[in-house]
Amino acid sequence: MVRPRPMPTLDRRTALKALLAATGLAATPGLAACGSGAAGSDAKSVTFGSNYSDAVPRQAIAAVLDGFKAKSGLGLSINTKDHETFQQQINNYLQGHPDDVYTWFAGYRMRFFAAKGLATDISDLWGQLGDNYTAAQREASTGDDGKQYFVPFYSYPWALFYSKSTWSKHGYQVPKTFDELIALGTRMRADGLVALAAGQSNGWPQLGTFDQLNFRTNGYEFHKSLMAGKEDWKGAKVRAVFDNWKRLLPLYQDNALGRKWEEAAQGVLAGTSGMMLIGSQQIGQQFAKKLDDLDFFAFPEIDPSFGTDTVEAPIDGFMLSRKAANLDGGRKLLAYLSTPEAQLTYLKSDPTSIAASSKVDEGGYNELQRKCVEFVRNAKHITQFLDRDTDPGFAGDAMTNGINSFLQKPNEVDSVLSGIAEQAKSIFAK
Repeated sequence: MVRPRPMPTLDRRTALKALLAATGLAATPGLAACGSGAAGSDAKSVTFGSNYSDAVPRQAIAAVLDGFKAKSGLGLSINTKDHETFQQQINNYLQGHPDDVYTWFAGYRMRFFAAKGLATDISDLWGQLGDNYTAAQREASTGDDGKQYFVPFYSYPWALFYSKSTWSKHGYQVPKTFDELIALGTRMRADGLVALAAGQSNGWPQLGTFDQLNFRTNGYEFHKSLMAGKEDWKGAKVRAVFDNWKRLLPLYQDNALGRKWEEAAQGVLAGTSGMMLIGSQQIGQQFAKKLDDLDFFAFPEIDPSFGTDTVEAPIDGFMLSRKAANLDGGRKLLAYLSTPEAQLTYLKSDPTSIAASSKVDEGGYNELQRKCVEFVRNAKHITQFLDRDTDPGFAGDAMTNGINSFLQKPNEVDSVLSGIAEQAKSIFAK
């Protein structure tokens, strides 16, 4: 069977730079509102601001919106901008003449614009569509004020991915604890494999490793608080994360800083690397012709009091503009986008991600997607990846540079943490 190819993924370092501009943390001259929705809207038409600019996702979201028009009888106009341009201009866009509904992300990025008063509270709408989602997804859609501002559409989990055929050949078993993970990696090296494929030249992949180690070592609440700048980066809890990380480093692929994540993932595909911590959407691109051979497991338990109750699964979705000209039509569109019908229509283009709705008929899912569903459904808490869960300036500069320094000189962790702490104090004091 010929599988649809996965949608292209924007490089996260590019996305971080874009969000810096969007949040006013980096100056970008000449920004202009990219929407035209409010000026021309009426009660019979809804406007939709979209960052689904690449050919495959653009066609997929258009098919979804065609379904809405047929169901609702409303007209709809789509205002599509290049993915990066959309993120660069979104701050001005939302303050100018935004479309009624716009594409965005859960986590910090959603909370940022909700706190600035640039999104409409849809808590009452959640009263109608909330049973489509898990408690963890609701948590990820909630602003700092406890109200909901976001409708989840699809997600993709981060975990340790591997080739089934490679593991079967060597007789490897899924580790349940961190010690077992270390032992497995050591065995892989003895078998002549790279234990942990790693590519960090893109700048962002190892941010995901920090997330896993932190919420496994210290739990979800501490992770959330740390990402909000409320914890001490030089404290014992953060130091424990890096001490655990140092135990993993002997398993890493050499020269991670000089390798792209795509190259690292190719080693897993080829059977020369045993596993890789990455997102299903990313590594799924590399396994597009062998998706049935791709499997994964949760990052193992470090502290039994936290277990594996938190997973990383970035959620893409939609928000309702505070300046929406057609609030009622926008709410109807959001309600439609929450349905299994809409989400499955979109996912025909992407066999590596999963619909956010818990009511989706999984009969059309491949094996990887079915496992992803259970992985996310059973999570008590869902994180969004570090660059979506904290201040973009902190993620793009302090954390990326700090982690790269740690990978180069792991024995100088005190200096690394001091540098991160100093920048955190400056950034979060604003």
